[in-house]
Amino acid sequence: MKVFPTIAIALFLLASGARSQTSQDRETIRITQGALQSPRRAPADNFTGAAWIDSTFQSNAPARTSGARVAFEPGSRTAWHTHPLGQILIVTAGTGRVQRWGEPADEIRQGDVVWIPPGQKHWHGAAANASMTHIAIVEQLDGKVVDWMEKVSDAQYGAPLRGQTVNSSTGGRPRPSQAAIGDLAPKLAELTDDVLYGDVWERPQLSKRDRSLATVAALIAMNRPDQLRSHLVMARHNGVTQEELIETITHLAFYSGWPNAVTALGVAREVFGKK
Repeated sequence: MKVFPTIAIALFLLASGARSQTSQDRETIRITQGALQSPRRAPADNFTGAAWIDSTFQSNAPARTSGARVAFEPGSRTAWHTHPLGQILIVTAGTGRVQRWGEPADEIRQGDVVWIPPGQKHWHGAAANASMTHIAIVEQLDGKVVDWMEKVSDAQYGAPLRGQTVNSSTGGRPRPSQAAIGDLAPKLAELTDDVLYGDVWERPQLSKRDRSLATVAALIAMNRPDQLRSHLVMARHNGVTQEELIETITHLAFYSGWPNAVTALGVAREVFGKK
């Protein structure tokens, strides 16, 4: 006879579970397609230089976590700021910097994960000669995720990295190529800065605009996406329009091959913040 109370209890629990499951089913899995995300220019009040923000996901109660993808052009960075519950940065491309107030900056690269504790004054951004993209994840506290402060000065940004030697020939500033290759191959960094950028790029026989076009074309033809990334940014600084660079990639497809052109377009999409 005890079987009937047991069955009754089981049916009651099953019915309760069904009601609970029905309630849970109202919240479905949501997918936001990358093609539908539209990056926006980072606000000038809180950023130096050009950066682009995709608001990847927003917090949904009871969760309070939100995230964004931020693409920094070379030399661009956030202002000093804090987060009430801290922040996680996941570097997805390029080379960048992160600095805690009162300490030297650290270099961050693709694949690095950075944890910034709550209330810690800091900034992050791209290296001087390379772009950087990261995903930033934060939590809300009483509806707030960030407190913005003053901008990072050029002197603060240009100071030597943690463990980096000071170069007297540049007035105490690190050489432009030091961040990318100097710690591992200082002589190669010296040759790059003194011969390539200090001499060849400064020669008057070609304008810097034309040198950028020639360099971009060569990097597309040789399928060198890592170097192409920074030279697309440099080309824009040297007066080459985005439309001209895209047309250069299209033109090179017929001479260097379709795969090289497709790879170059992927790099251009990242650099120009287009989906």
